[in-house]
Amino acid sequence: MNVIFDMDGLMFDTEKVFIMAWDYAGEKMGIGKAGYMVYKTLGMNIVSSYNVWKEEFGDRYNQEELRKYTKVFLQNYYSGNKVPVKKGLYNLLSYLKDNDCNMAVASSSPRWEVEKHLKDAGIYDYFTGIVCGDMVQNSKPNPEIYLKACELLGANPAECYALEDSKNGLLSAYKAGCKAIMVPDLWQPDDEILSIIAGKYEDLDEVKAAFERFQI
Repeated sequence: MNVIFDMDGLMFDTEKVFIMAWDYAGEKMGIGKAGYMVYKTLGMNIVSSYNVWKEEFGDRYNQEELRKYTKVFLQNYYSGNKVPVKKGLYNLLSYLKDNDCNMAVASSSPRWEVEKHLKDAGIYDYFTGIVCGDMVQNSKPNPEIYLKACELLGANPAECYALEDSKNGLLSAYKAGCKAIMVPDLWQPDDEILSIIAGKYEDLDEVKAAFERFQI
């Protein structure tokens, strides 16, 4: 079996940290708390999310300032806090490894950030391959990132399960031909997503139980 993991909001509770970071950055930039932009950019890579910021704030938006203040907040936060791990992550990874499953990561975050979080959590070596937002031309919901992840696994997309929490991520996986499974974080599925996903579970322990139950 092949399983591809999103990272933010799926393996780690980082979306809530980014809400705090963008609240901080927005106030520093003079545009007010902007944490709500996390909801508008879920699943997108940096370039695509910056375009959404430009549409939202126009000339008041400065990309370099956003990047600078976000980095300041995150560095300060993670200097005193470990990356928060989502419920069931270690159990699911152990189960998949024990059953000789191939695993990859398809995250819109930049590679340095993905590798840091995976290594800090002690799970980097579980994954055969990693595809990040700065390694593809097109952001989710484009299927490119999942097609590359399947390629790294040497598997046909139809043979791959994709675990995601965001609409953009689920659409990306579905368009690539993967079997998309949703584990909601900040966003609940709409009718479009419910019509394309292979399953919806409240946490990664439930995903593990489903794999066990159906002997996937």
